[in-house]
Amino acid sequence: MSDHVTSTDPSGGAEILSGPVFARLARIGQRVRQADRDHPWVLDAAVVVAVFVVFCLPDLFPWHGDDGPREHRIVLARPPLAAMLALQAGLVVPLLWRRRRPTEAFVAIMAVFVLQWSLGVGLRADAALLVALYSLALHGRLRHLAWSCGAMVGAIALVAVAVSGGGLPVGDALFFLFSAATAAVALGIAVRIRRAQLAGLRERAARLEIERDQRSRLAAATERARVAREMHDIIGHNLSVIVTLADGGAYAAQASPERGREALELIGDTSRQALGELRRMLGVLREQGEETAEFTPQPGIADLDGLCARIRAAGPQVVYTAAGDLGHLDPGMQLMAYRIVQESLTNALKHAGPDTRAHVTLTAVTDGLRVRVQDSGPPPGVRTPAHPGGEGQGLAGIRERAALYGGSVTAGPGPGAGWTVEAVLDLTPDPTGGPT
Repeated sequence: MSDHVTSTDPSGGAEILSGPVFARLARIGQRVRQADRDHPWVLDAAVVVAVFVVFCLPDLFPWHGDDGPREHRIVLARPPLAAMLALQAGLVVPLLWRRRRPTEAFVAIMAVFVLQWSLGVGLRADAALLVALYSLALHGRLRHLAWSCGAMVGAIALVAVAVSGGGLPVGDALFFLFSAATAAVALGIAVRIRRAQLAGLRERAARLEIERDQRSRLAAATERARVAREMHDIIGHNLSVIVTLADGGAYAAQASPERGREALELIGDTSRQALGELRRMLGVLREQGEETAEFTPQPGIADLDGLCARIRAAGPQVVYTAAGDLGHLDPGMQLMAYRIVQESLTNALKHAGPDTRAHVTLTAVTDGLRVRVQDSGPPPGVRTPAHPGGEGQGLAGIRERAALYGGSVTAGPGPGAGWTVEAVLDLTPDPTGGPT
């Protein structure tokens, strides 16, 4: 045997199935299925026509030739033409409903079949009973298939007895008829199982596609929330400082030009810092390579002194206190603490005004990090925008950040007219989540 015959290349079957012939056959099959869905009666009528041409016409125009040895010849009655056409119609026409009403079609064909053989008439159109049995196994209810098979056994016994007089042993007739009936039922069940498997695969593929789309939408929503949180922290904080410095500089420019120039310098520094943070974030969003991306470290606890200094430049008095070992905290935890302090001081500047006093406290304990920012509120007689009753974007962002480390946030009025934000972060973050 040659080598190419014994080859076991695993890709050979895939190459054959992906060839142009099979692709063309698959397209033809798709067109046929689509046409059947659009016009289901066409296929049923084609089956009836095919059965009539193959099995009915030979009985209508018999060929009187040598029928074989006389001892194997089966002699059956030949009815008149009108009776034959009626019997053939009773056997073939119900096939039009073989898919929509498989049980009723089988019962109708079975009744005509029994009547025909009771009269001693045998027709080639009896093959329609096998087609009906196949359709019942494929499209009908399985509990109907059981008694249909029982009725088929009785009909087969009737035929075997009728043909035994022509010299054909009953056992041989039963074997042939039972084999044909079993093949029809087995083929119908096999096709039914295959279609059920394909339907299950299509349903699973559709479900997986839906789940994939849902995961994509969830990931996009999470990313939008993260970007919105970062934009709020960067732009909201720096713009609040810039607006306060601009208002104070405009007021001071008339009385003290030096103070106005100092305010303008602080505005420039704050704007450059905000622009740098925006460039860093946009660079990450654009997924730049290492060759073109500008990498700047994320702010951490060491940058809180500079943050407090910028807030002081806008007017508020800020006291920063750190307790415990804060140097061992990971960068994600330090960024989290920085953003919480940044947002809290921004809210204090926005709602309490430039004349407020704020106290920032970071305390590292054994099982977590405690961040507390408390302001004294506006001075007596000064009207400023009050803290909103609901939860704004800033406080919602603080809660989301704390949740990433299994922490909790409390915010509300403090002693007197001030406002207090306190966050407790867990030093052992959930491995399934992480800081942003």
